Order: sequence, then C-alpha cells, then structure tokens
Amino acid sequence: MQDWLWATAADLGRGIERGEIDPVDLCEVYLAAIEAHEMRDRIYARVTADRARAEAQAAQARAKARQRLSPLDGVPVSWKDLFDTAGVATEAGTALMEGRVPEADAEVLRVATGMGLVCLGKTHMTEIAFSGLGLNPITATPPCVNDPDAVPGGSSSGAAASVAFGLAAAAIGSDTGGSVRIPSMWNDLVGLKTTHGRLSLTGAVPLCTEFDTVGPLCRSVEDAALLLEALEGTAESADLEGASLKGMRFAALQTVAMDEVRAEPLAGYTASLEKLQAAGAEIVPVEVPELARAFEMSLPLYTADAYANWAELVEANPEKMYWQILNRVRGGKDVLAYEYLTLWKELRDIREAYAAAVAGFDAVLCPGAPILPPNAHRLETDEDYYLTENLLALRNTRVANLMGLASLSLPTGVPSVGILVNTSPGSEERLLRIGTAIEGVLT
Repeated sequence: MQDWLWATAADLGRGIERGEIDPVDLCEVYLAAIEAHEMRDRIYARVTADRARAEAQAAQARAKARQRLSPLDGVPVSWKDLFDTAGVATEAGTALMEGRVPEADAEVLRVATGMGLVCLGKTHMTEIAFSGLGLNPITATPPCVNDPDAVPGGSSSGAAASVAFGLAAAAIGSDTGGSVRIPSMWNDLVGLKTTHGRLSLTGAVPLCTEFDTVGPLCRSVEDAALLLEALEGTAESADLEGASLKGMRFAALQTVAMDEVRAEPLAGYTASLEKLQAAGAEIVPVEVPELARAFEMSLPLYTADAYANWAELVEANPEKMYWQILNRVRGGKDVLAYEYLTLWKELRDIREAYAAAVAGFDAVLCPGAPILPPNAHRLETDEDYYLTENLLALRNTRVANLMGLASLSLPTGVPSVGILVNTSPGSEERLLRIGTAIEGVLT
C-alpha cells in the first residue's frame, strides 16, 4: 500500500476502477503518512481527516456499485489554503486572516468534490500568494524535495510539497505569476496554469483579480488533464492518445526569457531542446520585442490589483505581515486609476503583437525558471538577495500570465529544472496533448 503514495493520480483512479484499490484504504494510507511525516506541520496548515474519510466512504460505495463519478473518484488531493472550505479555516498564509472560517466551499472545490475527489486538507502557502519563492516566516515555509536548505517555490508551496513528499496524490493551487508552475518545477512535478477565467475563482481568496488562475500540481500530464476535467466538472478530457512530436514546430522564446539564465537551468533547457529535436520537432528561435515593455509595466499592474484586494486588511494591521510582502503589496497604493487603465490598454495591444509573432507554431518554449531554489535562510537575512531571486523566479512563468496564455511546466530530468510550454488562450486540451508528447521524450 505504501506504493500508492508515489503513484500518479490516474493510476490510483484506474486501480479503484479495477477494484484493486479501496478508496477508504487509500485515504487511510495518506492520512497515516501525513500524521507520521516529520515535516507535516510545514506542509499542511490543516488536515481535514473527517471530511476525507466521509468522502472516501462515499467513493467506496460508488465504486462497489459501479457508479463512479469520474476517473479520479476516490483519489485524495490537497488544496492550497486560499480555497474556502466550509467550516474549516481558510487563512491564505497570513495572520491578517487568522481564524477566518468560511461557510461554503470554493466553487472549484465544490465541483471537484462532486466529481469524487477526496479533500485531505489545506496546504501552507506564501503569504497572500504574493511571491514565487515559497518563503513564509509568518506561518510556515514548506520544504523543497531536492534541497532541505532551499525554499520550495511559491506561492503554492505546500501544495507542491504535499505531492513531492508523498502526502497527496495531487494538489490544487493558484497561479498569478507562476505560483503553480514554479513550485512544480522546483519539486520535479507537472504544473498547469489554466487560461484566466476558465476555472471559477468564486470562493478563492484573491490576490490579483485580473491575473489569478486555478491549476493542478501533479505527477504527470495525464494527471493534469484529468484534474482539469474534475475541476471543471466535465466528462471530457484532453485526447492524449498517440501524441507525437513529429512534425511539430516550436518557437523558442528569446526575448526576456533567456536573460540571466544560470548555468544549471540553461543546461537542462538546452538538453531538453536537443531531445525534442531528435524526436522530430522543429525549434525556431523567436524574438518578441514587445514583451520587454510588458515586463516594464507589469509591476504597477500587479501591485495596484493586489492593493485593491488587500488594502483594508493590510492597513488595519500592517505589523502582522512579513515585511517583504507588506512592501510589495503597498507598492500599488499610489498607482493612479488612469495609469492603470492605460497600462491595460497597452498590454492588450502587446498581447496581439505576441499572438502575431508566434502564429504558426504549435507552442512556445522557454526555460522554466532562470534560477534553482534559493537558500531559505539567506532569503530572510539578505534583502537584496530576496528581491533579486524573487523577480528572477517568477520572470519566465509571468510571460503566460501577462499574455493571457495557457501554460504547462514539465520536469526536464535535471533536479529542480523545468521547461515551460505555452499555447494560446483557451487551448488547454491542445497544450496537454503537446505536453504528453514532450513528457514522453524528456522522461
């Protein structure tokens, strides 16, 4: 049964379907693993054992009656602590929300529960989700699976750790600038950033309303496809059968994405491109000069949005926040309304220019993160290091958020080094098929 802790969510679902895995037994294996784990309290903010057992028992009855709700019916997953859970605290990693207990589940949790997913609990996260590092001195900093002294990536930090350490079959997180994909890459997982608006944000504590998205962190592209189906409440998932790279044409993004990429991530990315080419893909370097301007204007777009959502709580109790996050969110205080709206108009124009530049390619590739997971202690004690590493961590993932794209992060086989695959808005099914073909080559 311990092997179940390291299986893909899809394989667990197939085991339940064949009658080889009992959902109640599966749930108990995960709950026992969480209880026994020495870093449990750094990964889970709260374990919802009673809920998990009740949902597993219902899944068991459906499995016996051959009335399963989805391929993942009975599979245990974790949820980032910004998704509301009825009767259970949802605090978004901040003392500003300590003791906040919502009355209803977030919409995506409600839908996923209706598809049979079992909720193990709520995972720690970066405070208010406003950093890509995963450092949180206020609540907890989860571990990185590849380096005990490093941060795990954020802001879905505990989400990634719960899967990487075998304490959940998959996790649900959010991605505003890279918060699903960075921790996925640094913990050798698959992360899917969905198109903004595809999955409901109702009942999810907001960071930036115009950029927030929901997405899974998991062990395989197949898992990501099935989780998207469950989160959306649909019976149709991406067609992944027979996916091949032969004849595919990829743009290798040069603008911004290749700046200051450090040696290990660059080597992993370069080796990955060579494998894709050997498998029959054509890769063409592409410049999109307008992207540089998008990054110049991104700070006021993000901080103004964040401050609009958090100003009341922040200004009432600023002393409760980690000062780096406090300074970042307060950066939006002085952004003028006309400036914000003008920047959004310009960003929409840049999105059109980007779409034109990459038209004709199956997907756009770039290094996942320019850096490896930074040292946690140094981040807390060296202000310049924190600022530099945070901006670099989120830089390449932020391309997809700024351009409104669907995006998939994949492990390259080099520890904590990932590759990003970006496609047009609303094209998740095509992205997942491409990702399956790439995954088959890289692993």
